[in-house]
Amino acid sequence: QVQLVESGGGLVQAGGSLRLSCAASGSMFWLNTMGWYRQAPGKERELVARITSADLRNYADAVKGRFTISRDNAKNTVYLQMNSLKSEDAAVYYCNLVRRTDGTSYWGQGTQVAVSS
Repeated sequence: QVQLVESGGGLVQAGGSLRLSCAASGSMFWLNTMGWYRQAPGKERELVARITSADLRNYADAVKGRFTISRDNAKNTVYLQMNSLKSEDAAVYYCNLVRRTDGTSYWGQGTQVAVSS
């Protein structure tokens, strides 16, 4: 069983920055694809950024150039650096792990990001 624990959310002014962290339990973390998703009130959950075991990254168009996903395999942790935050970035952010061995998807509990204008 994999557990994901997010941290780093909070309230920030528009234009500010936050860094989210997601620590994963379990072994062979480096094999898995990690992602950050977000869900705003009344909207569907959407992909923000994803990073594979080969360090290939992809981003939602809305965050390209502002957000950066990275991983530290030694710490079983994935990060999301968010710069130039906008009001439309406000949402609950969820960490996701897709286990390479069988494709099982795991979710964290979510961390709230609020952006004041």
